[in-house]
Amino acid sequence: QVQLVESGGGSVQPGGTLTLSCAAAASGDIRSGYCMAWFRHAPGKEREGVARMTGFGVATYADSVEGRFAISKGNAENTLYLQMNNLKSEDTAVYYCAAKPKLCAYTWGNFNSWGRGTQVTVSS
Repeated sequence: QVQLVESGGGSVQPGGTLTLSCAAAASGDIRSGYCMAWFRHAPGKEREGVARMTGFGVATYADSVEGRFAISKGNAENTLYLQMNNLKSEDTAVYYCAAKPKLCAYTWGNFNSWGRGTQVTVSS
């Protein structure tokens, strides 16, 4: 498994920008050997996948964030980012970094490593 620690959450006004970071501790380079993703969990709602990236750098986004969020892997080993632009109140949630070995396999399922989450609040 991979040890994951998120940071960068906070409070922002609608239309604002935040960048989340995920530091990973794993055997090997997560950028190539793992499918990495960001999920979020808002009060009263089910946890949902937000963005995921394959070991080859191919990104997939939820419809609700397409065009506003960008997932990326850092130049330094074992870092993952989520840049969130034009934030909306409905983006308020706890955001989690997640990982699973090898392929994303076109699914939000089967992630077996999770961080503890970071709170994002969008409010005027």
